[in-house]
Amino acid sequence: MTDAQPRLPLDDHLCFALYGASMAVGRLYKPILDGWGITYPQYLVLAALWESDAQLIGQLAERLALEPSTVTPLVTRLAGAGFVTRERDLVDARQVFVRLTEAGRALSDRSACLGEALIEATGLSLDRLRQMTADARALRDAVAGRDDGDRPPRA
Repeated sequence: MTDAQPRLPLDDHLCFALYGASMAVGRLYKPILDGWGITYPQYLVLAALWESDAQLIGQLAERLALEPSTVTPLVTRLAGAGFVTRERDLVDARQVFVRLTEAGRALSDRSACLGEALIEATGLSLDRLRQMTADARALRDAVAGRDDGDRPPRA
């Protein structure tokens, strides 16, 4: 039997630091996104489309690590706001293509201000922020890549 490890204070939990950082960035971006009439999850859908336009709902869901049932209402609201269009696939009507409109493409250029706001708010260099992003992505991939069999049993 091994000695039990002392419990970490909350501020020493990586998950709490990541959660707090995510919330803080969200609060930083919120006034900008509000000015555009979109939410952060809707921004993520647009960002995925800026990478590759004309994607199926399922492709967007996979890219964003969300369920299609979560992405569909985001796309519906973006379509209502005039940033995207939805079009059923002619071969398989169950499939819906999402395409940027001119207004949706125009937000791409404006979105650079989000990164600028983050640099200004943090005082960190672009290189440092890129390294932190790479580290967070590596952490996400390492945790998400675990097989269910590798996960500890639930209590």
